[in-house]
Amino acid sequence: MPIDILMPQLSPTMSEGRLAGWKVKEGDVVASGDILAEVETDKATMEVEASDDGVIHKIIGQAGKDIQVGEVIAILKEEGEEVAKDYEPTSAVAQVETEEKWEVDDEKTTTTSKSKVASQTVVREARLAPDVPEVKATKGDVKISPVARKLAEANGIDISRLIGTGPKGRIVKEDVEQSMVGSGAAIHRGQNTKEVHAPMRKAIAKRLTESKQETPHFYLNASVNMNALLDARQQLNARANGQYKLTVNDFIIKACAVALRDNPDSNVSWYDDAMIRYGNVDISVAVATDGGLITPILENADQKSLVKLSNEMKDLASKARAGTLKPEEYQGGNFSLSNLGMYSVKNFSAIINPPQAAILAVGGAEERVIVKDGQMQVASVMDICLSVDHRAIDGAVGALLLKSIKENLENPIVLVA
Repeated sequence: MPIDILMPQLSPTMSEGRLAGWKVKEGDVVASGDILAEVETDKATMEVEASDDGVIHKIIGQAGKDIQVGEVIAILKEEGEEVAKDYEPTSAVAQVETEEKWEVDDEKTTTTSKSKVASQTVVREARLAPDVPEVKATKGDVKISPVARKLAEANGIDISRLIGTGPKGRIVKEDVEQSMVGSGAAIHRGQNTKEVHAPMRKAIAKRLTESKQETPHFYLNASVNMNALLDARQQLNARANGQYKLTVNDFIIKACAVALRDNPDSNVSWYDDAMIRYGNVDISVAVATDGGLITPILENADQKSLVKLSNEMKDLASKARAGTLKPEEYQGGNFSLSNLGMYSVKNFSAIINPPQAAILAVGGAEERVIVKDGQMQVASVMDICLSVDHRAIDGAVGALLLKSIKENLENPIVLVA
């Protein structure tokens, strides 16, 4: 009896595949395990093989077309078998629909008709071609598909230098083709390495995952005219006589601290049984280290001068990068600041550092044309984004906090006083 060959599911996420090309034609005799076709999936291009011996009676799936998993792509018959001219293939989808109809309307479907349908066809799903273990390299066996192996041999490609992108690291045709781009010589690719997670990196991942899963974030954005602040910074540094050097980040820290002092409803943390309203303003500032991100704390930041904040921040950042921070210097804090402006990042949104209720993400300043008093002018503009825990801070409360931060930055005299 004829055998219907179905489009196989070659990866867990695959719902349809594109037939890249057939390796057989109608009338070809095939044995179980022979390569029938190549299928492009959402992961890679893979080969499919025959599940039975026989003759290719009819090819249905067209090369270059997307075909749903379970649809018939070819019909296989036994050698010498005659297939009825009115024979209709049965896809897995159609078969499921038919079986459901029988269950719902069993009284109207006779046993004879069921047996007739069952005897007319056998459904087979094409299989993924197995690994080819007999390709040797200097560092042991290499998993490579037959097509990829032939292509590599024909072009003198050293397969031991390739990294497979197929299932379980299997080298597929695209990997060989990629190595031939350009001059045609093999591209020497580096070896993958495995790095065991350091405790710090694991802790960071755990906390941020919990934050995104459990904390209902919402985001508020604003653009800040930085002209006045940059002028003030330049003037202050010019008078420092080398005793200090203020950064833009120092002003942002002070602006956040003053805004939290003036908006105490935002200086809070949410716990399941109560809301904590902080009596002090302690700012956590993100510092990038070799081991990951850490947030040393500037305590009572609203009460300290810009110069004092600047000196403390430099000292804490140095300790953070050297790995010598004490626990009390990075555990706690009421509010976090993450500034990526120095990396040419224009804007971004940050993940809240629990149990804190907000974090400010700061991008880099850039010259933009703005309108002021009806006139166009060029200004240095910086984008900021406030991520807020909606359990602890409502939208209007968060908006007032962001408004205060923006006003403090655009009127730096309040930060110097």
